[in-house]
Amino acid sequence: MNDLTSHAMNGVSVAAQLNNPKTVRAWYMYDWANSVYSLVITTAIFPIYYKAVAVTNGSDQVQFLGFTIQNSVLYSYALSFSFLVVAAILPLLSGAADYTGKKKTFMKVFVYLGSLSCIGLYFFDSIDMLEWGIACSILASIGYSGSLVFYDAFLPEIVSKDRFDATSARGYSMGYYGSVILMVICTVMILNFEPFGFANDGEATRFSFLLVGVWWIGFSMIPFAILPENPYGRKPTGNIWTKGYEELRMVWRNLKSQQDLKRYLAAFFFYNMGVQTVMYLATLFGTDVLHLETGSLIATVVIIQLVGSIGAWLFARVSQSQGNRFAISTMIIIWIGICIGAYLTVNAYQFYALAFVVGMVMGGIQSLSRATYSKLIPRDTNDHASYFSFYDVTYNLSIVFGTFSYGFIDHITGSMRYSALALGLYFVIGMIILYTVNSAEIRKQRI
Repeated sequence: MNDLTSHAMNGVSVAAQLNNPKTVRAWYMYDWANSVYSLVITTAIFPIYYKAVAVTNGSDQVQFLGFTIQNSVLYSYALSFSFLVVAAILPLLSGAADYTGKKKTFMKVFVYLGSLSCIGLYFFDSIDMLEWGIACSILASIGYSGSLVFYDAFLPEIVSKDRFDATSARGYSMGYYGSVILMVICTVMILNFEPFGFANDGEATRFSFLLVGVWWIGFSMIPFAILPENPYGRKPTGNIWTKGYEELRMVWRNLKSQQDLKRYLAAFFFYNMGVQTVMYLATLFGTDVLHLETGSLIATVVIIQLVGSIGAWLFARVSQSQGNRFAISTMIIIWIGICIGAYLTVNAYQFYALAFVVGMVMGGIQSLSRATYSKLIPRDTNDHASYFSFYDVTYNLSIVFGTFSYGFIDHITGSMRYSALALGLYFVIGMIILYTVNSAEIRKQRI
C-alpha cells in the first residue's frame, strides 16, 4: 500500500508519495546502471589492463608529468585525487540542488561525465597515452562519486523509514547482479576476442570500457524518467549558488547540534576508509603480492559480487532484529579479520576464501551505512541532498586517506601486506566511535 506523507516545512505544505513500487524499482536501477563502473573499471578489468599497459621497458616505474613513479602508486594517488575533488565541490552543489529542487539534474551531469570518461578509456592503448588514461580514470571516478550524493538523497523521499534498510540492501543487490552480467559478457569477449572481430585481447579489453559507459548511461535513463522531479515544489529566486551556500550553512548549523549524527559520520569515516580501500585496491594486491593470473583475479571478483548480494540481504535482516549498530559492528569485526588474513595470505586458495568473506560483508556494510545515515537525518527536513553531501564528503575523504595511506605504506615498505594490515586499525577506531552513537533509531528497529 502506498503511503501519503505530508510535511510542513518553512510554511509550505509538501506532499510526497512514499513506497510507490514503480518509483522504488526505478531507484534500484541506478545501482544496476552504475555498479558496472565500480566492478569493471575500479575493481576488475581496468586495474589488470592498467598494470599491463603502464610499464616502461618491462619496468613498473613509469614517467608521469615528468616524474618517475611506480604504476600502482600512481593509480592509488590518482584515485585519492579524484575523491578529493569530489569532496571539495559536492557541498556547494548539493546546497544548490536542495535550493532549486533539481537533484536529478545535478545527478545527470555527473552521470554523463562518468560514463563518457569510461568511453574515453577506449583510447588508452599504450604507455604513450598514460596521461590520457589517468585523466579519464579520474574523471570517471568524479562522475561516479558525484552522482551518488544526489542518488542517495532520494532514499528518504521515496520510502518510509521502516523500509530504509531493505530498500538500500535491494539497491546494492541489483547493482551486484547487473555488474556481474556485464562482467561476464566482457570476460567472454576478452578471452575469445577473435570471434568478436578484435585483433587482440587488448582491443577487446578497451571495448569493454566503452560498453561500461554505454551501459551506465543507458540504464540511467530509467531513473531519470521516473524519479520525482522537484518533489517539494521549490521555486528558486536569485543566485542559486549564493542561496545554495546559505542552504548548506543552515544544514551545517543544524548538524553541529546533532551529536549522534556527527559521531556516526566520524565512525563512518574510519571504517569506510578500510572498506573502500580494500575494494579499490584488492586487485592490485592480487597481481603485485600473489602474482595471480588474470583469470583467477576475475573469478575472485565475480565471487565477491555474487556473495555481496547475499550479504546485503543477510545483514539487513540482522539489523531489523538487532539494530543497525549491532549489525555494522559485527561486520567491522569481520573486516578486521580480513585485514589480518590479507597480511597472512600466501596462495590463490586463501585469496579466494578471503574474497568470499569480503563479499559477505561488503554489500552489507555499504547498504546499511547508507540506511543508517538516512535514519539519523531529522524527520522534519527536506534538505536531503545537503545532508547527504556531508555523508558523501565523509565517504570521499575516507577514500582519499585510505587509498593514499595504502599507497604511501606500499611505497615506503615495498610491500602491500603492511598496507593491508594497517587498514585493520581504521576499523578498530571506527567501531569504538560507533558505540558512542546512542540513537534508538539504530539500536533497535522502530516501526
